Amino acid sequence: MTETHPSPSGAQPAIPTAPTSTAEPEGFRQHRYVAPPSATTILLVRHGESAPAHPDRPFPLVDGHGDPELHTHGRQQAERVAARLRHERIDAIYVTTLQRTHQTAAPLAAALGITPEVEPDLREVFLGEWEGGVLRVRAAASDPLFAQLFTDERWDVIPGAEPQDEFARRTLAAIQRIAARHPGGRVVAVTHGGVIGQLLCAATGSRGFAFGGADNASISEIVVETIERTDGPFERIVLRRYNDTAHLD
Repeated sequence: MTETHPSPSGAQPAIPTAPTSTAEPEGFRQHRYVAPPSATTILLVRHGESAPAHPDRPFPLVDGHGDPELHTHGRQQAERVAARLRHERIDAIYVTTLQRTHQTAAPLAAALGITPEVEPDLREVFLGEWEGGVLRVRAAASDPLFAQLFTDERWDVIPGAEPQDEFARRTLAAIQRIAARHPGGRVVAVTHGGVIGQLLCAATGSRGFAFGGADNASISEIVVETIERTDGPFERIVLRRYNDTAHLD
């Protein structure tokens, strides 16, 4: 069971720090959020810009998923991600089965001396008949089914696409596994726009595509805490940051 809480700007932290036993002379002040000692902070980095799609040159496929490499601009974005995070505490780096995440993670991994680990269930949503770059072509052509994606706010309106419930289950399970491996840790997960949107939807209980606009090479941040209860453990997920692109501006 998962319990999730957003932490909007200016509001009291979703997981408050432990209160002191005595009031300060001026009273009880507000304090900055501090993650619980056993919680895992996960920085969700969307991969850099990938190569353009061409109707007559579909992307190569890996396990059915389109697998373009990074565009030259995407490689520059990856360098900027590394420059932003190289001086922060990072305990591990995760990538997916698709090369654009490996290429995005590479400069940071080299700077920190960390070998990225593959978490297959953080791969992008499977787009069925629209894999290999077809999604971009249909979008450019103003395909009515592309418009329906955003009306229904689910990927499985595309023929043959991954069922929405399965996508939600596997991505959340991946985050839970990462958190279990790194209690009290701080990790980077280089993943995909659809995955980030789905995870933040799960974290906040929002509409399906409410967080669907993460930019390439942006950073979003969640804190995952495992709570032990009599009916079993569950994960509380707090959203701390979304679509941070300060390093790209």
